[in-house]
This record gives sequence, structure tokens and C-alpha cells, in this order.
Amino acid sequence: MTDTVHGAAAPVAARVSDTYRWTQLAIGVLAMVMIANYQYGWTFFVPDIQKKFGWDRASIQWAFTLFVLFETWLVPVEGWFVDKYGPRVVVLVGGILCAVGWAINAQATSLNGFYLGMIIAGIGAGGVYGTCVGNALKWFPDKRGLAAGITAAGFGAGSALTVAPIQAMIKDSGFQTTFLYFGLGQGIVIVLLSFFLFAPKSGQVPAVTQNANIIQSRRNFQPTEVIRQPIFWLMYFMFVIVGAGGLMVTANLKPIAVDWKVDAVPVTLIGMTMTAVTFAATIDRVLNGLTRPFFGWISDMIGRENTMFIAFGMEGVGIWGLYMLGHDPVWFVLLSGFVFFAWGEIYSLFPSTCTDTFGAKFATTNAGLLYTAKGTAALLVPVANYMQQSSGTWDSVFIVAAGANILASLLAIAVLKPWRKVVVGKSQLAA
Repeated sequence: MTDTVHGAAAPVAARVSDTYRWTQLAIGVLAMVMIANYQYGWTFFVPDIQKKFGWDRASIQWAFTLFVLFETWLVPVEGWFVDKYGPRVVVLVGGILCAVGWAINAQATSLNGFYLGMIIAGIGAGGVYGTCVGNALKWFPDKRGLAAGITAAGFGAGSALTVAPIQAMIKDSGFQTTFLYFGLGQGIVIVLLSFFLFAPKSGQVPAVTQNANIIQSRRNFQPTEVIRQPIFWLMYFMFVIVGAGGLMVTANLKPIAVDWKVDAVPVTLIGMTMTAVTFAATIDRVLNGLTRPFFGWISDMIGRENTMFIAFGMEGVGIWGLYMLGHDPVWFVLLSGFVFFAWGEIYSLFPSTCTDTFGAKFATTNAGLLYTAKGTAALLVPVANYMQQSSGTWDSVFIVAAGANILASLLAIAVLKPWRKVVVGKSQLAA
């Protein structure tokens, strides 16, 4: 058997076992776990950086924004390398850059030093993230939502077990030593994992799924075609407005807790007692991970847009509830967990929706183009800090974030769903 690729006949490989596919997925998940702290661990360093150097919080948080910008906006370029040369080299270089970035943070004595360290770590983490999600989308055309969700869960929940160790090391050894040890350790593991990653060859995976709820294109859109599709920009806008609220809470979880005077209050739930901020951060990361395969699996059954409508609506309600009740330490823990559960699924729903719409051949690059919306959303994190500083409260930030999620929920069901059905239908005729 042969398949035509760029006009030339290429051999079609035999189907691989499901065990092999799941092994490839597991390797990607482990790599995602290793990059999780570069984003989700940042909030624990901010108060100590501020205390040591005396910089205002908004200036420090630009380092987080730059991390997310470079983590996301270069993913299409890194995705092009993956689609052309395979996943291993990109993940290898990504692991090295992650380690170097936090090593720079360990030595930084200026804002520009932290900005540089987080930019380099962002480039590395983006290479790993984009590669692993793209690889999952290619290996599992039959379970695209679930596979993308499980992979993204590694990133969302990967830092849960290190919440307490990172805080303990910062307290005992200082934030600079913590940056160095965690940065180098995680980077080395990523480098080792890179040698075991492979991309599927033609014929090794099942055909794309077609049912009443899951509409998948059989045409493979080039990245240059994708960015000319208006429906892509609707998805991009929705990604931005949903992403911004979650990133704001991610970057400011501890500062919000400090401002609301609940950070050090002991909270006892399910037989465990921790301070509110430690409890919240631990639960947040677990639920932020679980939501990705959960809603990805749900979307494989009831459709992407129906799932978006439910999840984004929950997020809007959750942010509003956190704003209204979060000054109570127990509600702070519970509702911050609910917010992260309703937020994290964007990292499984949007990549799978993008690949359903534009095909799997260039999935890493095309999903990477959409993933840059996270970087755009990150630009709103310092804006949230400036809003808080100017008013002295977080009120307006939470109200705007809640409203944005409700808007995205309505757009998913009323605009994206019927529009995507038309776009995929036309692409089938043209294929």
C-alpha cells in the first residue's frame, strides 16, 4: 500500500497496537508534568522576590506574562519543526532551555534578569507543550478529546505534588536555590524523555471519527490556509477571553489570598489541614489536571461546542462565586478549585476542535497557532494587576472575568457550532 505525500508515493506502515499508542501518550504526559512548575510554581516565588528586591508586584508579574508569551507565540514555529523533523529534537532542546531559564532566575538581581530567565524557560516549555499535545492529536484521531485532555492534564496537575516541597524549599533555602534545583532537575528529565518520542507514520493509526456529535474534516488545511479562515479567529477570541481569567488567578493566587487575609489561615477538609493558600494551590492543580481528560472525554461523546457551553458557563459562575465568597478561607479553597476545574479544559477542547476542523496532518502547527491565544490572554494579567492597584480591590477584575466566560459559553453554542458544521461540510466537498 502507498499514500501520496507532497506528490510522491510514500509507504503506508502497519497499524500499531493500542499499547504502543498509549505508551507514546504516557511519555508525552511525563514530559508535560516536568514543565508544569515553570508556569504553575511561579506564584510561590513572587512574594519572596518582592520582599528581597522591593519591586512592585505588577512589574514582577511581567516575567510571568513574558513566560506565557514566549511559551505560546513560538509554538507554531516549533510545531513546524515537529511536523517536518519529528518530536524528539524539539523536546530535547526544550528541556535544555527550561533548565537554563530557571538557572538564570537563580542568579538574577534585576527585573530584566528575571524577564530573560522566564523568556528562555517559556521558549523551552512551549516546545515541549506544543510537541506533546500535537503528537497526542496525531496518535489518537479516534479519541482526540480524551488524548489531548490526558496530555494537557500532565501540565495542569503536574505541579500538584511539588506545591508543598517548593514552598518548603523557598522557606528553608531561599527562592534562588529553589529555582536552581527544580529548574535543573525537571529539565534533565525532559531531555531523557525526548529520546523515546516518535510521531505516527501513515497507516499506523485509525481513521478519523465521524458521528452525529463529532464532525471531523478529512481535508488537511495548511497553516497558511488556517489563518485565513474567519472561524479560526472566532476560536482564537474565545480562547483569549476564557484563558485570561484562569491565568490571572494562576499568577495571583497567593497575592489574592494575602490581600484577602486568608493565605495563612488553617483549613481542614477531607481529613487534611493546610494553610488556605497551600490547600487551594494543591487542589487547584489536581482539578486543573483532571478537568482536561474529563471534559475531553465528554466532548468525544456530546460534541466540542456543547461541552464548551457547559464548562465556560461553570467557569463564569465559579469566578463570580470566588469573588463573592472567597474572603472566607474554606470557600477560597473550594471555589478556587472549582474555577480551575472549569478552566483547564480549554487546553483539551480547543486543540481537538482545531484539529477536527482543519485536519491532522499539520495538527502540531495548526493547534500551535491557536495556542498562541494563551499568550495574548497573558497580556491581560498585568492589566489585572494595574486594575487592582488603581482601585485597591480585585472587584472589577473578577466581574470582567466572569462576564467574559459567560460570553464565550454563549458563542460556543450559538455561533461556533453551526458555523463549524458549515466549514467542515464545505471542506469535505473540496477534499
